[in-house]
Amino acid sequence: MEKWKLISSKYIHKAPWATLRKDTVELPSGLIKEDYYVLEYPDWVNVVALTQKGEFIMIRQYRHGAQEIMLELPAGVIDPGETPKEAVARELLEETGYSAGSLEPLCQLYPNPASSGNISHSFLAKDCFKTSIQSLDSTEDIEVELLSKQEILELIARNKIPQALHVGPLFYAFKTLEG
Repeated sequence: MEKWKLISSKYIHKAPWATLRKDTVELPSGLIKEDYYVLEYPDWVNVVALTQKGEFIMIRQYRHGAQEIMLELPAGVIDPGETPKEAVARELLEETGYSAGSLEPLCQLYPNPASSGNISHSFLAKDCFKTSIQSLDSTEDIEVELLSKQEILELIARNKIPQALHVGPLFYAFKTLEG
């Protein structure tokens, strides 16, 4: 199997949160595809966070793209100059008011590698404790919920946690926590 050859790129739209690029590529078969569109996003982070009592720290917020209120992991964009670990600690604190006793990488997932190249970096935070109030962005309205592993599994089974990039890390965390 061979990679596609990039012939040219042209930016259609550039913005901090999403950039659209039109590539012309040559496939290994020799076919030239003149309009292959790629979305450029910054890398993201999310965190499977457990309190000192072993409760999972989840958040509930409105997601305009889906026009739904969703139960999710604390998450966000990696700011320029930040490491994924710094970003995830910041996002956990901002969205929930919790700090992690320990923080370790869990997995890295591509949200949609067919049309974007960004990575979602997931972490496992243990022994989290409340250190402040939430510090939300102007577009955020977030409710914090503490749930047991069994409650999370039941919600996933009923498709009540529909965010794919959050269900995957939850299963990585369950496996990691089993030993």
